[in-house]
Formats: sequence, structure tokens, C-alpha cells
Amino acid sequence: MLLKLKFNQQRRVRLAQGLWLLSWTAVMCGAFVFCLGVYLKMELFRRAEVMDDSDIHAVPNILMMVGLASIGTNWIASRICQDSLDESRFPRWRVFMLAWFAVATLLCVLLVAVVMLSYALQGRLEESLKVGLRNGIRFYKDTDVPGRCFQKETIDRLQMEFRCCGNNNFKDWFEVQWVSNRYLDFTSKDVKDRVRSNVDGRYLLDGVPFSCCNPASPRPCLQNQLTDNSAHFNYDYQTEELNLYSRGCREALINYYMELMNSTGPGVLSIYCLFSDQMSVIMSLRFLQTSVEGAMALEDPEAESEGFLLEKGVKETFEDVKVKVLTMLKAAQINPEAAAAAEESCGGADAENGGEKTPVKTSTPAS
Repeated sequence: MLLKLKFNQQRRVRLAQGLWLLSWTAVMCGAFVFCLGVYLKMELFRRAEVMDDSDIHAVPNILMMVGLASIGTNWIASRICQDSLDESRFPRWRVFMLAWFAVATLLCVLLVAVVMLSYALQGRLEESLKVGLRNGIRFYKDTDVPGRCFQKETIDRLQMEFRCCGNNNFKDWFEVQWVSNRYLDFTSKDVKDRVRSNVDGRYLLDGVPFSCCNPASPRPCLQNQLTDNSAHFNYDYQTEELNLYSRGCREALINYYMELMNSTGPGVLSIYCLFSDQMSVIMSLRFLQTSVEGAMALEDPEAESEGFLLEKGVKETFEDVKVKVLTMLKAAQINPEAAAAAEESCGGADAENGGEKTPVKTSTPAS
């Protein structure tokens, strides 16, 4: 046996009481983890217009699933604790104990997975924001195109809220036409020259939208002709500290979301507490189950009994579980030869029954 301990009636009662308290602590941690997943999910949905990949939703999805599963499994564990010392009510839980341990173990595995995913998806998040922001800037001018008319407001609000400009920096706006053709005077020589000078016929500017302006700058906002030193008084494009946000929106959003996805602060603490609490609940409930079943086998609820984690060693238990699983899989498989033989035998029997006519006896009424 693995970790065999002796339990008398008093120790079993204390174990049940402590396990009940641990179970409800895990329920509260699970509720917090679920709320954390919902909050992260909502934050990702808020910026869905500037993201190009939905795989990053795996982290909040797992958090919500783990939170709900933790609430359910640990609530059941608390009920088992209440009924463990009652001979008439505890046996009804014995059927569900194996399934409970399987779900609780899977829950611990998912908790480890969500922490690893939060770090592994950093590159995916960065690439998703890179493509999404690039498309958002490219479609900034399409205010009259169905499905894209919201992009201008989204990008403007994003740049003002996160105090950023462009994808990597403000120069990204120099490479796209962000002014719609409906607002361009094509009778103007300057507009015609700019359009003709571009291979793709786009109207490019060395300027940025108003949302890139930094209100903390003492100088009035310079949005246009940013690379022309002669266009502004006392201005040097190379050395002047521009009154624009210097940080790109991709960097700003990555920093913001990674703080959430890494579950810093209370998030990491709650996941760690839930993992530790869940492992404690699993081990304590196993000791309680085996010790109570041992006392019931002795037909004396107050007798001293043995409690243990595994009836055999780890290797032997693994082999037993492996054999049981393989047996169940073999039993679930259908043998094609046996099925064909059965169909042939059924078909032959039907043919024989169809070819023979069973005589019908008629009885003549007695006179």
C-alpha cells in the first residue's frame, strides 16, 4: 500500500471536517478563476477588431472550464464529507468516486496547462496583433464600406486609450492611405501629383490621425508634413521630440494582455492556491474513503481502520488501470468477421423460413 495510515473514529471525524473546509476553499478559488477567465475573454472580445487569430481564446476558455469544474467537483467533495460518517448515506457515493478522482486529476493537469499556455501563446498574440493592427490601419479610411465603417473609430479610441500610435510606431501611417477618396479634391494639383507619384495610385501623407497626438506635449499637435523641417517653425524632424505617442499599439496591447494572460498578482495566487487545494482535497478524500470503507468492512464504525492512497504501488496500479482500459476498448470493438458470419447466418435462417411453409392445423367443430 502507498502511504498507509491508521485512522480511528476521532481522526476520521477531524479529517472529514478539515476536508469539508478545504473543499469550500477550493470552490471559492474556482469561482475566482472562472471570473478571471470571463474577464480575460471580455477583454479579448473588446479588441477583436484588431486581432487576426482566435487561438488566443484558449487561455480564457480553459480558465472558465477549470473554474466551473472546480466548483462542481469540490462541492461534491463537501457533500461526500458530510455523508462519510453516516453508514446509510456514504455507500451511494462509492459508485461515483472513481469518476470524481479522474475529473479532479484532470482538473490539476488543466491548471498546469493554462499556466504554460499563457506563456506559450505570447508569440501567437504578438503575431495576431501585428496582422490585425496592420489591417485596421489599412481599412481606417473605409468609413463608407459595409463591415469596415467602424474601423476608424476603433483605431482612434485604441490609440487614445493606450496612448500609442500606429502598429510599430507613428511612421506606419506614412505607408497607407488613411484619408478616404471622398474627402480628397482631385481637382487640386497637389492631390493629383501625390496620387500619380504612387505606383498603386494611393494618396500617401507624412502625417498621422489626430488620435496620435500626445496631449501632454507643450507644443500644439503637428499632424501633417512631419518629415518637412521647413513646414514648421523651430522644428527638426530628426532631433525634435515629436508631440506624438512614440510607442506602437502592438507593444502597448501585448504588454496589457500579457499581464492578464500571465495571470499576475491575484490570478497566479488563485491558480496556485486552487492547484494546491485541489491536490489536498484529492489526497484527503482518498484517505477518508479508504478508512471509512475499512471501518465498514469491519462492521464497526468506531473501529480503527487503515487509510491509504493506493492499494498497490504506483507501477502496479498503472498496469492494472492499463489492463482495464484495454479490456474495455476490446469489448467495445466490433469483430467484422464475426459480424459478417452473424449476418450470413441470419440471412440463411430467413431464407429457410421463407422457403418452408408451416402447415396450419384447422380444427373442425364437433358436431
